[in-house]
Amino acid sequence: MAKKQTFESKLHRHAKGGGVKAFKLVYSSKSPKSGAWKFTERFLHIPLDEDEKLQLDATIAEMEAQQN
Repeated sequence: MAKKQTFESKLHRHAKGGGVKAFKLVYSSKSPKSGAWKFTERFLHIPLDEDEKLQLDATIAEMEAQQN
């Protein structure tokens, strides 16, 4: 079967303005029961037209507030 979508068509699809940037946040926390450190992942999707630095800072501040 022929391939219906090429890599170039994927690039043009994201350039139309409907795409998002994906960030993976990895943070550590200490378990209150066992005292062991655990790592947690969180994916954050930010639209292309928004400032990622502001969104990341707000998300990190929110996660720190939840831990304390």
